[in-house]
Amino acid sequence: MLENSTKKNQVRKIIHIDMDSFYASVEMRDNPKLRNLPIAVGGKGKRGVLSTANYQARSFGVHSAMSTALALKRCPNLIVVPGRHHAYKEASIQVREIIKQYTETIQPLSLDEAYLDVTDSQALNNNATAIARSIRQEIYQKTKLTCSAGIAPNKFLAKIASDWKKPNGQFTIKPQDIKTFMPELDLYKIPGIGKVTFNKMKKLNLIKCKDMQKLTLIEIENFFGRMGRRYFELCRGIDQSEVSSNRVRKSMSLERTFSEDFELNESLYSWLEDLVVSLQKNLQKKNITESQVDHLFIKIKFNNFTIKTLERSQYQNVSLDNYKKLLNEISSKNPNRKIRLMGIGIKLKENKNSNQLSFLSFLENLSDVHLDRQESLDDKFYLQPYCHPMD
Repeated sequence: MLENSTKKNQVRKIIHIDMDSFYASVEMRDNPKLRNLPIAVGGKGKRGVLSTANYQARSFGVHSAMSTALALKRCPNLIVVPGRHHAYKEASIQVREIIKQYTETIQPLSLDEAYLDVTDSQALNNNATAIARSIRQEIYQKTKLTCSAGIAPNKFLAKIASDWKKPNGQFTIKPQDIKTFMPELDLYKIPGIGKVTFNKMKKLNLIKCKDMQKLTLIEIENFFGRMGRRYFELCRGIDQSEVSSNRVRKSMSLERTFSEDFELNESLYSWLEDLVVSLQKNLQKKNITESQVDHLFIKIKFNNFTIKTLERSQYQNVSLDNYKKLLNEISSKNPNRKIRLMGIGIKLKENKNSNQLSFLSFLENLSDVHLDRQESLDDKFYLQPYCHPMD
């Protein structure tokens, strides 16, 4: 009992590893002619979207999740290359093999990003800063790719720190530095605070963490609802979440972006059928049965970029008929509207005894895809990984 209490109160040593413009860096490594040129990875069609861009491209204002058309306006010399998921997965596995020499407590977030808990690591005299530096050096030696690292007593601060000296740098926030570091941190740098929330904060004269630290918990909860307590803690550098080595799949989804806008009606049935067939194949590949499905959902992005998601718990059967019902329900409430994207998916039932995912299984589960219609006569499709945007 005493041992558990001591471990609970032990100051943790967390490292956040973030590969630098990962997809683009792999492309430049494998094709040296692309080095020192502005490049991005993504779709080339009218509705193409970028997965990531290198730092040369970012100097023009190009970034991940930006439309290719807008990126080319900002940077006319931008080179857009299609994604090669197998190459990124291979590089990610190499990185994982390096990291696990230092700790087994690893929580991958995507192919290019992971948390490490090195609190009990025996490497380099348990010096977390030295461990991060050694990992970064070995990653570069073996993969010719650079990464950045943040070292801190918790996941939140480690994530903040990894971005502090990016690219190809690292930054340490020591426990004794938190009280002086946090007050001057801009609130928009806190993960989860987007433009809408930050604009609301600015109207309340909340710009930096020190501004929010002046408010009581009740005041913050009155302003921001259920997220209030989380903001109250994060603006003080408090984060009790653990580095979880295991992940449980909660959902699976597929999306398709159209090369032109379509009416939201029955004319989409053939497109919907393609998505349903692909989803059924993915479920079969992952050995997910319909008894594990909690409910179905559909996602529609209109041509003004607003998004509507509809889910119904009465549907567990992954069938075209059920997804037609969802589509028709959205269509009836949004008559005569045009859409640019349609997606479908499932949410799985919670199962405390479900099998946890190893890192390699996690990589396999990044195969949920975003399907983009190519502008070609044969009407083929190309696949892009459907995962968190790179950096």
